[in-house]
Amino acid sequence: MNIFNKKSELKDFLNSVSKGKKIGFVPTMGALHKGHLSLLEKSLQENELTVLSIFVNPTQFNNLEDLEKYPRTLEKDIDLVQKLSESIIVFNPSIDDIYEGNTKSSNFVYDGLENQMEGKQRPGHFDGVGTILTKLFEIVKPFQAYFGEKDFQQLQIVKKLVEKQNILTKIIGCPIFREDNGLAMSSRNERLSQNAREEASIIYKILKKAKLFFENHSTEETIDFVKNEFLNHPNFELEYFEIADEETLLPCKNKVENKNYRGFIAVFIENIRLIDNISMK
Repeated sequence: MNIFNKKSELKDFLNSVSKGKKIGFVPTMGALHKGHLSLLEKSLQENELTVLSIFVNPTQFNNLEDLEKYPRTLEKDIDLVQKLSESIIVFNPSIDDIYEGNTKSSNFVYDGLENQMEGKQRPGHFDGVGTILTKLFEIVKPFQAYFGEKDFQQLQIVKKLVEKQNILTKIIGCPIFREDNGLAMSSRNERLSQNAREEASIIYKILKKAKLFFENHSTEETIDFVKNEFLNHPNFELEYFEIADEETLLPCKNKVENKNYRGFIAVFIENIRLIDNISMK
């Protein structure tokens, strides 16, 4: 397995082996789980080369404590990847190597996608996402890059990023992977106690109830329904539940036939923030 810590060395390596070959890319912040591995498997199936980046990007955190507590499990991550395929190329750079002493975000406009939900709750987050991805795309020059639908807003923003920046990479969205109890797989789940991890199954259960409720009720009534459901679960703090147009991410005020809507949720349990979403078709 090839593991690189410096972008110059990775670029040189890819230049030497990638002639005429399609590169698939899976950018991550580590603490890998089955959802990440599913992205790698899809890349391995569809490309001659697959690159995985493991980099906890400081510019997309608007909460310093969250950055400090973000799980870092590099040794375990490498072991998981090696068991999947020794052909995967791993890029694990330092902050200095990526940012060259200037750890700041550039500013990005995503045609309003950045102003909804996560953008409202986490100022500057999507500037940080755009900053690191433009850097990584320039280093790897992937034919295709793979992102999970758990971060559905991020997926739409990355598609807009490559369109507006004229980046020649196809963005592939992949289904949410869930734990046996329905909890969306996330690196942050590692910070939950076992009891909270089990109790957090209620998030997906409520989303599924909301989807059924939405069939015969308005957006406002469905949002109130979700709020009331969480009143029965005092260990959770509901930050938001919104129903939005999948394409524009604008809130759904009145249902329009043939439009695709999605329910988005963010909740806290044990002071750990979890997000999830569901198609409201």
